[in-house]
Amino acid sequence: MALPRPRFNPVDQLLVETQRALDTVFGNPPATRPNPAVDTPDVVLNDAERRHAAGLMRINHVGEVCAQGLYFGQAAVAREADTRAHLLDAAQEETDHLAWCAQRLRELDSRPSVFNPLWYGGSYALGVVAGLRGDGWNLGFVVETERQVEAHLDEHLQTLPEADQRSRGILKQMKEDEARHAEHAEQAGARVLPWPVPSLMATASSLMKAVAYRL
Repeated sequence: MALPRPRFNPVDQLLVETQRALDTVFGNPPATRPNPAVDTPDVVLNDAERRHAAGLMRINHVGEVCAQGLYFGQAAVAREADTRAHLLDAAQEETDHLAWCAQRLRELDSRPSVFNPLWYGGSYALGVVAGLRGDGWNLGFVVETERQVEAHLDEHLQTLPEADQRSRGILKQMKEDEARHAEHAEQAGARVLPWPVPSLMATASSLMKAVAYRL
């Protein structure tokens, strides 16, 4: 049986959250699972294909930065230990995604978004607000977030350069993980978010994608 996760005093909690933010935004947290594209041979893309693939992978890297901020913010104020554990477990898999996207960006001779501190901070604040509404709403945000991520991953899989099978392998595994996170959150008691919250989330996501593709 898994041991309960420790609870920290306020100062310790602040230090933990600060370290998580620094690791996510400025560090290079290691993946706990092998890169799903590790055995896929790389190919030389032309300049336009490389820039487009890099733009898409930068969007996905930003999405993982946002997921880390959201889940850590939600976990910080979650009321039930089971909910907190669910959020932190999901965040660990998002760390894998973050590492895989960062590696692919380096292979494409590109870099993460310069606005990652802003993306993380905004997502963390949203996570805290969602968490303070109660665990049902907390998990509802997980479901809606993962469903929207699945949709944009489908879009990216359709628009990636056909030859870029390394990026494609990463995104397929990410999509599978996101679907599982949403399913687990539903089973744990997620509530359906009321209108217009999903629409506002989609609008914010569209703005993030437009900026992150280039910056």
